[in-house]
Parts: sequence; C-alpha cells; structure tokens
Amino acid sequence: MPVLRPEPIRAADSAACQTAIRAGSKSFHAAGLLLPPSVREPAHALYAFCRLADDLVDNTDAAGGRLAAVAWLRERIRRAYDGHPVDDPADRAFAATVAAHAIPEALPLALVEGLEWDALGRSYRDIGELHAYAGRVAGSVGAMMALIMGVREAEALARACDLGAAMQLTNIARDVGEDARMGRLYLPRDWLDAAGIDAEAFLADPRPSSALAEVVARVLAEADRLYACAEPGIAALPPRCRPAIRAASRIYARIGREVARNGYDSVTCRARVGGLAKLGHALGAAVPRPTAGRLADPPLVQTAFLVAAVVAHPAPRPSAGLPSWWDLRGRVLHVLDLIERLREREAFAQTAQSEIAR
Repeated sequence: MPVLRPEPIRAADSAACQTAIRAGSKSFHAAGLLLPPSVREPAHALYAFCRLADDLVDNTDAAGGRLAAVAWLRERIRRAYDGHPVDDPADRAFAATVAAHAIPEALPLALVEGLEWDALGRSYRDIGELHAYAGRVAGSVGAMMALIMGVREAEALARACDLGAAMQLTNIARDVGEDARMGRLYLPRDWLDAAGIDAEAFLADPRPSSALAEVVARVLAEADRLYACAEPGIAALPPRCRPAIRAASRIYARIGREVARNGYDSVTCRARVGGLAKLGHALGAAVPRPTAGRLADPPLVQTAFLVAAVVAHPAPRPSAGLPSWWDLRGRVLHVLDLIERLREREAFAQTAQSEIAR
C-alpha cells in the first residue's frame, strides 16, 4: 500500500493560529519569527491549541466547570488523533501537526493533566512536585516543539523538557501576585515554611516581603539551573532552528533578571522585557553560551515519562517513492548541521576564553 501523507495545515487555519500567537505571547512570537517557515507553521498550530486549552480552563469560573473543560479538552485531543478534529482552526491545525510529526498522544495529554491540577487548585509541597507540574504544562510543549523540528533523540528531548520547565518556573516567579489574587499559589510550600510565610495568610492578602523575595529568588535560581541544562540540547537541533530557541531561552531568562531588578517583588510589579531587549537577544542567539550542562545528562525524574513516550512511539515514515536511505535533502542538511556545529564550537571556545580572561 502507498504511504498516505498527512493532510497539510489549511491556509486559513494557519493564519488563525498565527493571530493567536501574536496576541497571546509577544515573547514566543518574537522568537518564532526566527524559525524557518516549515517549522514556524506547525509551531504556531501547536501554540494555538495549547493556548486554547489554557484559556478554556482559566476562563471558567466554577470548579466543576473547569473540570468539565478539562474533560472536553481530552475529548478534543482524542478526536484530533482519530483524524476527526473539532471544527475549529486550532483543532484542525493541531490534528494535522501531530499526524505529520508523529507526536505521541501522551504529550498533549500531559499538558491537560497539568491544567487539571490548576482546575483542582492544587499546590506543591516541594520543588519536586513543582517540577512535575512544570514538566506537564511546559516540558511537554518543549518535547512537542523538538518533534516538530525533526528531533527525536532521547537526550535532546530531555533538554527540551528542561527548557520548557525553566520557562514555566520563570512564569511562576513573575506572576506570584497575579496568581495569588486568583487564589493560586505555585511556590513550594516547604520553601514558604522555611521563610516563615503562612501560605493561607498570603493568599488572603498578597503583599511583598523580604521573606517572599527569598523564595522567588530560589525559584529563579532553579530556573537558571534548568536553562543551563537545556543549552547543550539547542546544539542538537537543526541549524536553522537554533537561533529561535536560543532567543526564546534568553528572553525568558531575561524576564527572571527583570524580576531580580525589581527586588524579587512580583506582587506589586510585573517584570517585562522590552522590544529592543528582545531584538538584542534575537541578534545574539546564534552564539551558544558556556554551560556546565551536558547533552547526555539524564532528564528530570518528573519529565522522564515524556521522553519515554516519544522513544516508544513510531517515527514518521519516509516519503513514498524513494528508499529511506536515498534522502538527498537529508544528507545536505546533515552536512550543513556539521558545519554549523563546528562554527558553534569555535564561537563557544572564544566566549569561554573571554570569560576566563575577565
């Protein structure tokens, strides 16, 4: 039987997804402009569906309604994987994307599980539990992005999950006040206890304090550790994809530095990164930074199940009509990738020497 190719994303659906990302995340949109068009379109589709899922749960008031929204999201994912998506641009584009890139259903379902924890008003006893949450709502997205870029190696996927989790921790540190005013608290309870903060009293009357600043600083330090762990994984991506992902990593890390500049007060202040700063990170994203992380480091315990799901899932079939080894485009890209990696190593060495000389 001939190999059936997945249906491409419709032009109108692609345009709708692009509009959603432009309105929903200026940071992601700025970094996404650096992606090659063949990756940018499915990335927009993935983001649009994830944004739809998040908004569907967040914009429902009653707890029962939020849980019903979670159940409906699971049904929408099932329909997308069955090839009969809900009649919505985001659902249709998402269905085309997961089919074309062999994204296992466990990944978007992990995202929905994290949203279910939000719907239940779950809090987190320690950083391990917070990693489990961040891995679901953001590490899963990092893994799906890697698959869209054609990367399925376990080591690279682990680093993609690290990056997603790091970004989520940055969001948590930035949004402490906003979340508390909605009755949500993501900061690890044991860190709050150690700082002498009564979590329930803080939720009832969110105010900045030096003790809270210490907890926010600890969350950002953990985010920075994960950004460093993720850096070697960026070099495992196709050359044309690396600048966009580095830019996204650095823009989000810069948000953390802005929180620090505000005295770690994310109750009365909201850290922002201006357009010029984003442009600077985009322009500098071609050069990797020195890091102690290694590509072969194991994944977080809390995200290992995402990596395992991809490893167990069949990869996309090669195009019909030619034997799998006769892939001229793939060979050319492989050569370009080797050249790019050599350039990056040279730039890395120069950067490291400069750091040592300081």
